[in-house]
Amino acid sequence: MDDSSVPYRSGTEGYTSFRIPAVVRARSGAVLAFAEGRVASAADWGDIDVVLKRSLDGGRTWGPLQVLARNGTGTAGNPAPVVLAGGRVLLLQVHNAADATEDRIRRGQVPPADGRRVRLQHSDDDGVTWSPPREITDQAKRPEWRWYATGPGHALRLRHGPYAGRLVVPANHSAPPAGPGDTGTEARYNGGHALLSDDDGATMGVPPRERSRAWGRIGYTDGDTHPTVAPNETTAAELPDGTLYLNTRTETAAAWHRADARSADGGARLVAPFRPQAGLAGPVCQGSLLYLADRDELLFSGPALPAARALLTLRTSRDRGLTWRTLPAVSGLPAAYSDLVRLDPASVGLLYETGDYSAYSTITFRRIPVEEPA
Repeated sequence: MDDSSVPYRSGTEGYTSFRIPAVVRARSGAVLAFAEGRVASAADWGDIDVVLKRSLDGGRTWGPLQVLARNGTGTAGNPAPVVLAGGRVLLLQVHNAADATEDRIRRGQVPPADGRRVRLQHSDDDGVTWSPPREITDQAKRPEWRWYATGPGHALRLRHGPYAGRLVVPANHSAPPAGPGDTGTEARYNGGHALLSDDDGATMGVPPRERSRAWGRIGYTDGDTHPTVAPNETTAAELPDGTLYLNTRTETAAAWHRADARSADGGARLVAPFRPQAGLAGPVCQGSLLYLADRDELLFSGPALPAARALLTLRTSRDRGLTWRTLPAVSGLPAAYSDLVRLDPASVGLLYETGDYSAYSTITFRRIPVEEPA
């Protein structure tokens, strides 16, 4: 039986397109499916809202669309949610002016006030109501960075080891050329980093003089470390010993389009720079990680057709990300961005972009059974 549903369909509910899925399971069990609602076109810039649909039956049916954040006629996007131990749901996102395209931002043609600004909002009732977004750019973004994106996809709250309780938000940025003589390719200026908080985000965006506890800060950064790797959109999972496993889209022309790294100190630093991970073949595209504790297994979702965004496939690793095994494809249709969530001991949920003729016709949710541990 096809255990799938369609929370978002392009051309409906006042939006031309829906993109950039992110999903978490609230403390009550409600499934929260976030996305960008693109008003006038499918473009990555312009009038874009952060939207949400909630499911109270494990993703089989969905409630009405909620608009969580607007930025006038500009962009509010890149939702990166995380559920705290007490049940609060935090949602990081990025805002910019309507005419601030990624290309113009990367070229330094957009003033900082109109460029990528990082904001945070929260819900204390499992996503029913939300606080207004508050600005945290000064803590999340270095002044010299140009492009910036949180996630996309869910963030983490660490559970093991000395950094238990820390929030880790994978993010990416671009740097400017080093000077007039710098003729590197565009990929050379890509970088990945993590945003960290040791107080559940309580003091993110609070002026320094008013802070009384550890506050949000930038953790590891990685960028121009090798010509075959250019970190971009990154996903992360925590292993049982507290090690953070990170996997990133890479923008170079190399044969592989993904790379991975590890952090042993809760995302503050990398053990070694990102290196190619050829076991996850596919196009240049975002992907998602989920650690299944009862199986001691990493799960990765992403398109598997190297030449195009299609063939959405799950892959698993039982050696902490060193090697990967391919499972039967979820779909042979066009498919692009995705996010994974654990629903219950018997199943995971996959929220992903797909369609009959385009990867961006719907955002579909599929319940996928989890086999008994081997």
